[in-house]
Amino acid sequence: MSSPSSRLSPDDVTAATVAAVQRTLDGRWHTVRDEIRDRPDFAELRVDPGLDVESYRAEIWEMLRRLADDGHAVHGFPTAVGGRGDIGASVVSFEMLAFADLSLQVKSGVQWGLFGGAIQALGNAEQHARFLPGVMDLSLPGCFAMTETGHGSDVQSVHTTATYDADSGEFVVDTPTESARKDYIGNAARDGRMAAVFVQLYTHGERHGVHAVLVPLRDDDGAVLPGVEISDDGHKEGLNGVDNGRLAFRGVRVPRENLLDRYGAVAEDGTYSSSIESENRRFFTMLGALVRGRVSVSGSAVGAASLAQAIAVRYGEARRQFAAPGSEEEITVLDYLAHQRKLLPGLARTYALRFAQNELVEMLHDIQTTREAGGDVDEKRQRELESRAAGTKALTTWHATATIQACREACGGQGYLSENRLGALRADTDVFTTFEGDNTVLLQLVAKGLISGYADDFGNLDTLGTVRFVADQVLDTVAERTSLRQLAERLRAVAPGRDEDDVLDRSWQVKLLDDREEHTLDGLVRRLRPARDKSLSAERQFAIFNNAQDHLLRAARSHLDGLVLDAFVRGVEAAVDPSARALLGTVCDLYALSVIEEDKGWFLEHGRISAARAKTVTAEVNRLCQELRPHARALVDAFGIPETWIGAPIATGAEQRRQDEARAHAASLH
Repeated sequence: MSSPSSRLSPDDVTAATVAAVQRTLDGRWHTVRDEIRDRPDFAELRVDPGLDVESYRAEIWEMLRRLADDGHAVHGFPTAVGGRGDIGASVVSFEMLAFADLSLQVKSGVQWGLFGGAIQALGNAEQHARFLPGVMDLSLPGCFAMTETGHGSDVQSVHTTATYDADSGEFVVDTPTESARKDYIGNAARDGRMAAVFVQLYTHGERHGVHAVLVPLRDDDGAVLPGVEISDDGHKEGLNGVDNGRLAFRGVRVPRENLLDRYGAVAEDGTYSSSIESENRRFFTMLGALVRGRVSVSGSAVGAASLAQAIAVRYGEARRQFAAPGSEEEITVLDYLAHQRKLLPGLARTYALRFAQNELVEMLHDIQTTREAGGDVDEKRQRELESRAAGTKALTTWHATATIQACREACGGQGYLSENRLGALRADTDVFTTFEGDNTVLLQLVAKGLISGYADDFGNLDTLGTVRFVADQVLDTVAERTSLRQLAERLRAVAPGRDEDDVLDRSWQVKLLDDREEHTLDGLVRRLRPARDKSLSAERQFAIFNNAQDHLLRAARSHLDGLVLDAFVRGVEAAVDPSARALLGTVCDLYALSVIEEDKGWFLEHGRISAARAKTVTAEVNRLCQELRPHARALVDAFGIPETWIGAPIATGAEQRRQDEARAHAASLH
């Protein structure tokens, strides 16, 4: 199957084409996106970036209250407490806030996604009825207190404790060391009244692992409660509308009923019980229930990248620089191949990641809706969700960081002005790569899950056990193949007999990425095999595993690139309008070939492509950039960002100039 790019002409892409592409990009919850686009006040949900921190926080709080009053938060909460029970809609509505103010988006995510989500996912029905209505209407502003100063990504090792006192029927919450402070906690410094605090749970002197307890922080007047210590994290590089703070607890007592006990309960006499016997498996089950936050972050990263690209492409179509020989008219900068190279492959990647994100949200919605209804959730499917959420979040947030910087550079000094939003987008999204899981750690989780059987037993292993188990498994088994191989075979069946040397043959693109993934996994197997030797010391076994981390990360990235291309192909096939499908097919080609070009050193080193083929790939990326140049504006318009939301003078001014030129051209024809 070859893409229809050779059949794409400038006249093929009309307003109807853009609408059809937008509909395909919007996905399953397109009506939710349209409802939010139709909000007349949405453009007002953005703060002057020149405000001081306290004023910024106050403005964001008032905007959050406005969203609460308008029912923005109800989508994902249970119908039994006044919600709509639509988890996918809640994630999509959160994503759309990326076009407004990212501090507002993160603040809403803390309140409704993390704090409310923890109560919903980990609490019982009585706790839902007691707390969630206040979470939704903002009468109970809260925090999600998981991260500690000394235990960022290692949640299982948090040091905060909750010890049950059977005489009083209360938990006593303590912060034993400075490194056990809850740090970087959104809503803590200014507005939070309660926190879902992740603790090591003790009853009768026995530790039962990590659980979450609801701990009041302030009274109704905002005064900090006895035993609670709150400090402000201070000014940040971005997201200063979010009041991040540090929390410490000195013998704070909370009722037994405040333990979120879906996966572990404590009776009045202190007897602990859980339906999951293994502490480690219980921990990972609990974290799996909280995956919505990670999915939401990846969606917001795609939204931020989309906004930056809409601004940069609009400006690139209006800005002129240097006259061509024999002409007095300066050339539009987007007509330069170097400028196209700066923007268009990244734009193709944004499209690819949008389709991958759409599939991830659908998977999340289906799994968590089944669980909320009391149905059985296939553990394998749950693990796949967690792995995809981790990997997609890493890819999208790294992409947002790189893309927004490229867009800033593409707009020159104008992109450096605060009024044009790119600087704020860059600063606000920078932390996305390390919150809701450090990206490097997340990729390691993806790679470990690729080894056959690992995900089944991972919940029962400590670090050294993990090393030994992986070493045992890698002798002759690796993970089930991704759908890439089946996809390549299906594409070849659709268009049999195609020239295998055609770099636009989609089955060739898919097979090349599939071969890279398989080879990388096989190489990882060989590097880990020596750790099977049981005569080696624990330190030596760990060193072997540690020394292969570079290969581990490459295996994860190779796997994820394949998943994203797979999602993009399905997105192309889902487009009903022929011109939309042709345009998306060309963008898909640019994405696939730019991924191959980016790693062509590996493909050359491992004999997967020849030097001549590598040159052909680069030449084809250049040609595709030039072919898509006339459609660049259509591609960013298909993101569906209303004109009043863009808010960057270089983009809105460019639009005005475009309209003026169109009117002048029309007048000249008459």
